Amino acid sequence: MRAVKNQDLNDRRSAASDAKAAQLQAYRAAIAAAAPTREANQAKRLEIAEAREARRATRERVKLEEQNRIAAEAAEREAAIAAAARAEAEARELANKTRIARVLEDEAARKAERDRRYANRKARRA
Repeated sequence: MRAVKNQDLNDRRSAASDAKAAQLQAYRAAIAAAAPTREANQAKRLEIAEAREARRATRERVKLEEQNRIAAEAAEREAAIAAAARAEAEARELANKTRIARVLEDEAARKAERDRRYANRKARRA
């Protein structure tokens, strides 16, 4: 009886070994059969990745152009503000100079009028 059990065990072992070999052979056959499909899928994935990279590069270029445009507009605004500030400062300086000149002229006119009155007074006394 004991030999019968061993025979069953040997049968099961050989059956398991045959099943493993069959699975391995089926796996290798499946890989060989799927190779063209796998290569086609890999080519599609590569095309998709290249298209994605091209879109990313385009987005970056557009973003950079937008940043450059915004920077240029900001520089123009700052230049306009600086020019307006310079013009305002020059106008203020000119107004101060004319006011000072007018004050000096008025002072000279008052002094001349005072001197004239003094000279008239002296002429009347003499």
